Parts: sequence; C-alpha cells; structure tokens
Amino acid sequence: MKFHQLRYIHEVAKQNLNISQAADVLHTSQPGVSKQIQLLEEELKLQIFFRNGKRLIGVTEPGQIILDLAERVMREMNSIRSVGEEFTQKQTGALTIATTHTQARYRLPMAVKAFMEQFPDVRLTIHQGNPTQVAEQVVSGEADIGIATESISDYEKLVCLPCYEWNRCVVTPHGHPLLSDLPLTLEKISRFPLITYDFAFTGGSLVSRVFGKEDLEPNVVLTAIDADVIKTYVGLGLGIGLLANMAYDPVRDANLAVIDASHLFPPSTTFLGFRRDAYLRGYVYDFIKLLAPDYDRRAVNEAIRLSEARI
Repeated sequence: MKFHQLRYIHEVAKQNLNISQAADVLHTSQPGVSKQIQLLEEELKLQIFFRNGKRLIGVTEPGQIILDLAERVMREMNSIRSVGEEFTQKQTGALTIATTHTQARYRLPMAVKAFMEQFPDVRLTIHQGNPTQVAEQVVSGEADIGIATESISDYEKLVCLPCYEWNRCVVTPHGHPLLSDLPLTLEKISRFPLITYDFAFTGGSLVSRVFGKEDLEPNVVLTAIDADVIKTYVGLGLGIGLLANMAYDPVRDANLAVIDASHLFPPSTTFLGFRRDAYLRGYVYDFIKLLAPDYDRRAVNEAIRLSEARI
C-alpha cells in the first residue's frame, strides 16, 4: 500500500467518482489513476468501488471505511506539513475562510485588512456560501475556518467559537407607510411584500419560526443570499427588506430608510468553526483574535480541550 494510492482514491471520491476529473486535479493520467486503484484493491483483496464496465458507479461498504481512513491520513499528512511550515516558514502559508456574504461584506473587512498587513506573505482566500455550505467546506478540508450563524455549530467534527451577536432591521424606500406607523410589529411587516435572506439560511428559518409563533405568514416575494441584492430590489420598490442590521450603512444606503427590528427577533450568533483534528498555524490564532478579541491562543486551546472532553 502506497500513500499516493490513498491520495488517488480520496480524490476520486471527492470528484464524485469521476476518474478523469480526479486525474486532472492530481496532474496525472486517467489510466494511471485507474491502475493504482486496481493495484490497491488487489492488495487488499476487496473492491473499493462498484463498477459498470470501466466506469465507477458507487462505493462498497468496506470501500467507504477505507475512504474514511484515507481522508484521515490526508488530514494527518496536511497537519504534519503544517507543523513543518510553522517552524520553518512562520510568516508564509495559506488561509482559506468560508463564510456568508453578509459576514464577508460587513463584518470581516477590518479583520482581513489587519491580517493582511500583519501577514503579507500568507495567501488569503475567501469562499462564500450559506451556513451549510460553509460548514461542509470546513469539514471536507476545503476551508481552514468557517464563519457563519448558528447551524455551523451543529457539526460534531467542528470546534465552534461564538464570536458576536447580531439582529435585524427593516429597510424601506423613503416615504413608505411603515415609517409613519411605529412601533414596528410582525403584523405590520406581514402586510407588505417582503424581500429577505434565502430560507436556506439559519436567519431565514428563525424568521419563519418567529412569524409562525404569532400565526402570521410573511408575504415573501423574493429571497437572496446577498444583502446588497435585497437592498437593490427594495430600492426598486418591489417590497420591504428584512436583513442583518450590520448590512445597513446610513451613508452608502442613503436611498433607503431603516427601522430597527431587534425587538421582534431573538439575536443570532455568528460562530467561527474549524476542524477538531486540525493543526492550527500561528497565524490562524492571530486571525481568530483579530475577529474575536476575547479568543487569544489560550482561550482557543481551552475551547478545543472542552470540545474534545465532550466527545
């Protein structure tokens, strides 16, 4: 059994059993990948993949166990590599962050700016998605850390740190009837076409539950994952917008009026998550502290210890 064979089956699984795509990622040939998989199966005396002719169509029961172990080997190898880099190239490396649009657009910029000034030789990448996509990217190793709302904390493989709370506001065109009908209530919101976050977001489902408790159904006419898109369509007069209060800027959004809605909804919490078994480079600790100053290295390590104790 060779390391590159485990790497090959791991990548084939990541590419949805497409050997050609896996070969492209691995910078090798399709026949070479197929041959190494065959040699590994012969050595283990079992099938890892089901086949239809030359095409892979599924994963066998023992194959899934082997793939899980291969994924663990890949992670451990990456951790070993990170240890070496930590002690020989402290100021260089890569950091991939998965987060939602709202966090990337309105909460992360200052932390990212400070981080890039402090570590100019660390390559920083930001992936955007909904909280489920964010969590899954961290679980799969595509991202080093994820920043999103509550649902990310449901993943057992992640250590999640509560960073900050936020709530919501309603935005309207100037002169809208809601502006002269305060205080704002759920019933008043439900009278108007509503534009809000995609209901795949934790915030969206929370909003739905809050309305449901009052036996109200919001008249949602449009959803989006991007707060700027919500504000654009509100500005066009298609409805009122319900979004994170951090997403409203009185200067940039001067064409819209804002009404605080934090008295209507429980606050949401933004979490920062990373794999429980990940080796954190020093600069990752520094980024965490820039985003959430209460979490210095000692606090992060204590959170890891407590998380492991609960397993």
